Formats: sequence, structure tokens, C-alpha cells
Amino acid sequence: MLEKPSTAMDLRQVVAAILTMSMFLMFGNMIKKDHIDPLLVDMPVSFDIQQGMLKVSKHSLVKLAGSSGPWKEDDEAMRPCWKKLYKMKKGEQTNGYISLSLTKGPEYHALQIANAIMIAKHLGATLVLPDIKGAKVSEKRVFGEIYDPQKFTTSLDGVVQVVKDPINQQVGEKVIIVKVPERVTEKFISAHIEPILKKKKQVRLTSQYQSSNLTKAKEIGDYLNPYGCVAMFGSLDLQPQLKELVDSMVRTLRFLSWKSSAGKFITVDVKVEEFKNKLSCQRNDTTSKEYCYGAEEIGQFLEKIGFRKGTTVYLTQTEWHESLQPLRKYFPNTFTKDAVMPIDLKARYLDSGNFEYEKFIDFYLCMHSDVFVATTMNMFYNNVAEMRIASGKTQILIPAKKLSTSAADYLSPHILKKNHMAYSCLCKI
Repeated sequence: MLEKPSTAMDLRQVVAAILTMSMFLMFGNMIKKDHIDPLLVDMPVSFDIQQGMLKVSKHSLVKLAGSSGPWKEDDEAMRPCWKKLYKMKKGEQTNGYISLSLTKGPEYHALQIANAIMIAKHLGATLVLPDIKGAKVSEKRVFGEIYDPQKFTTSLDGVVQVVKDPINQQVGEKVIIVKVPERVTEKFISAHIEPILKKKKQVRLTSQYQSSNLTKAKEIGDYLNPYGCVAMFGSLDLQPQLKELVDSMVRTLRFLSWKSSAGKFITVDVKVEEFKNKLSCQRNDTTSKEYCYGAEEIGQFLEKIGFRKGTTVYLTQTEWHESLQPLRKYFPNTFTKDAVMPIDLKARYLDSGNFEYEKFIDFYLCMHSDVFVATTMNMFYNNVAEMRIASGKTQILIPAKKLSTSAADYLSPHILKKNHMAYSCLCKI
């Protein structure tokens, strides 16, 4: 016969259960207080973690004022103010076709397009939608894999005709290739391109560059207007899927920097040199000495001018390299693209062994960050600057061997002197 459980035993079990539940509640509250609540203070209302990556809603990011640090408020965005373009008559006869491949990365593409537009316009020719070449000879992409073809065609409506392929091109007919200088002139067009176009009806352009200093408005502003302005600020938009990828990475970077700087983040253009611990080098115009900036120097620079330790820093370096580690001593939230790209898209954009997509991702991330730090004075810096000038994001910093702790003393000469060609194309709204 079974014995009836005692009342005392029942009470002890109840008390033990209550104590156990209390301990779990206390422990859970401690975790929430120490690890969860700090993340939720001033955070977006809507967010989730998916496949190990942060996914932030477009509508959850609201610009906050009063973020701590040497952040500069954005200037007013600017609008196109170039002269009215000559409009083609409807059904105007074409005098042949101008084709080209875009090369060397996104920072060069607008200039290549500008030359092509000027040539096609001068000769009354039709522009063939470009293809895009990679670093390797075998790498070639159709225009629509990177850029929006519809936006490109629409932006040139009334300026030059754009077609996908030349009409009535004879199979096997050899197309003459002409090397075009970085700043093509009407004299060059008349002497080197027009005779070939009249005879062959098609010319393919290839660009050659002698320097990357193409930014002074007084030198080339009038030369490029209005066609260069159309190419720079009106024709090249990322195709929708690639644009959404970049936008999602921007949202992730803002999320990671939400508490420390109200969602503001910094991009730094650096590339680790093979077999070296230094990153990017630049020459001092005054002393003619070359200064190289490694992770330690970049961290010291950003800390010196007042950026908080929790600020998110994005590096254009392809993937994390051990020489970058000292930067995390100053700014633990330092990332390369492999850390902020959605996992399900890495195979397509990072792990395929094709580095062309990375150039576009870096270029557009550097356009949209709150601060852009250029450690090398090159074409990438020049063209990121022009797009930031257009959008009003003019906090572009150049590290230098100065004692000043004011971020304003390190602003790019493009901003301080307004010597960038963008100022000849754009006006305040």
C-alpha cells in the first residue's frame, strides 16, 4: 500500500520551485540589463538578426541630432546647373556608331562616358551601350550587371542616341580601335576619329591616362560641360539589386554605430600592400616627403581629432588582414565588407574570386558614409569627392602630420578651396 505524501514534503517542493524560478528571473534580468538594454537605448525600433547578420529596416533608421564627436553637418545637396544641351531632332540620321568598354573601375567610368558622349555628339553618331571589363582580360560584364541601362538611356535622351547593338553590322567586320586621351578635344576627334567613322561606320574607343589629377574646375570644367556633367552626375546608377545590397550594408553600418554616434559611420580608403604592414601612402606637397598610414596611424588620427571609441569604421580593404588589428585598439567596431555583407550574397559578390563587384561596393559606400577618409590622393578619392559634393556630404578628411586636434584642419582641399570640377557642374538648390 502506497504511503500518502506528507504536507511538509509538498511545501518544501513548492518553496524550492519558487526559489528556482526567482533565481532564473534574477539571472535573466541581469543579462537583459547588462547585455540587451544597452543595445536598445536609442536604437531603431525595428530590427532582427537573420542568418547571423544584422538586417535593419529601411524605415527604422531616423536621423538623430546631437551625436557626440567631430561630425560635420551635411551641406545642402546640389543640383545640375550646366547649360541647356542641344536637342536632337526626332529621327535625326546617325553617322555611325561609337562603342567602348568601361575599364579600371567605377572611379574612371564617368570620364570614359564623358569622352564617348562628346565624340558621338560632335560626329552625330550613335552611342552603343558599353560593356564593362574587369582586371583580367577574360573578365567582361554586360552594362546591366552593374549599372541601370534604363537610367543611362533616359539620361541621354535628346543628347545622343543609345542602342544596345550596332544596326546592320556585318559579321566578321573588323572594328577599328582608337586610343583616346583622358581629355579628348574636338581637334583630336576631327583628326583621328571622324575619318575612320566615315569609312567604317563604327569606331571603338579605348582610354589612356597620363595622370589622375583631373579635378581642377578652371582646367577642365568648361571643357567637360555640359557632356561631362551629364556623364558625372546624371547617367550612371547602380542596377537595382546591387543598389539594394549597398543600401543594406549602409543600414547595417548605421545600426552598429547607433548608440555611439547616432548611426553615423566613417569610411576609410585603405589597401594593405603585399608584404608590408603599412597601408596607403601620400606625398606631402610642402616637404615632398612620403607618409604612409598603417592601422596604428589611422587609429591615432581619428582618435586625435575626437571620434569616439564606439564609432563604426568601414575599410575598403577586401578582407580582414592581420596588419589591420591595431586599428581595433582605438575603434573596436572596425569592419571590412565581408563582415557587413549579408551571408546569402557573399558567394555571388565576394567568394567568386572576381573582385570587380567589390570596387563598386566600396565606391558607393564611401559616397554614402558620414565621413570619408582618403589616405591616398588618387582617382578613387577624386571621384568619391565629386559625388559627395553633389549630395552635400562634404566631410572628407585627409590625414596629415599636424599637431592640430580639429577635424576642420584636415578637410580636403576640394572642399576648402572648392577646386573640384564638381563645382562647375552643380549649383545650390
